[in-house]
Amino acid sequence: MTGLAGVLALAVTGLVAPATAHPTPRADGVPSVAGPVVRGMDVSGHQGRVDWRAAWRSGARFAYVKATEGTGFRSSTHRAQYRGARAVGMLRGSYHFARPDLSPAAPQARFFVANGGDWKPDGHTLPGVVDIEYNPYGPDDCYGLGPAEMSQWIAEFSDTYRALTGRFPMIYTTRHWWNTCTGGNTGFAGNNPLWVARYGPRVGELPAGWASHTMWQYDNEGVLPGDQNLFRGDAAALRRFATGGPRQRAAARQAPR
Repeated sequence: MTGLAGVLALAVTGLVAPATAHPTPRADGVPSVAGPVVRGMDVSGHQGRVDWRAAWRSGARFAYVKATEGTGFRSSTHRAQYRGARAVGMLRGSYHFARPDLSPAAPQARFFVANGGDWKPDGHTLPGVVDIEYNPYGPDDCYGLGPAEMSQWIAEFSDTYRALTGRFPMIYTTRHWWNTCTGGNTGFAGNNPLWVARYGPRVGELPAGWASHTMWQYDNEGVLPGDQNLFRGDAAALRRFATGGPRQRAAARQAPR
């Protein structure tokens, strides 16, 4: 993921695989993992115009697109990228780059939903994502918040998003950032799917609380445009994830529009 400046905000700590034997990546650069996976990508204004047909031919079946940041930035490329992914048959969703230093969480969640981050149980819209990671704009990785304050900020975003859409957002983060800036909070794993960022041939240890991940961002470049990702499961599981369960669909019908 990237912030407004278009720079990768992932720190090296915790992302580089140790020098031990691991499965050899495939010829296309995708890590060799046990079990079925679905390939996908995430893009932002940094990628600009995307050749979606080429991405489909290269194996992408889902995409996440940056929609918003803070309470004032709307990605000028979101609409075209979001529609482009859908036009070639991909499942797609949107993400919000969190700025806990700029405002409380609830206004940011509302801004996200109002500007491309909504979710509907239509089978091709993935749940929204709150991208919470290293601060690319200042020296404090945790945006000036302590672990309790940061945990409360994320909980407020999550609860507000669910109230507006009927579904909890997925959380994108790294193990090191999460364990440092939330103090290893284990209370989110029960509701929020995990999108873990770790560059290397294996997922490795997850942030505190999660026993498994839903998505893995394993590189910031490769065959696909933007960042390279794997969904843990087959195509049917990905579609179920997009559609949500009966309770999520019922909550979505009751959510304010």
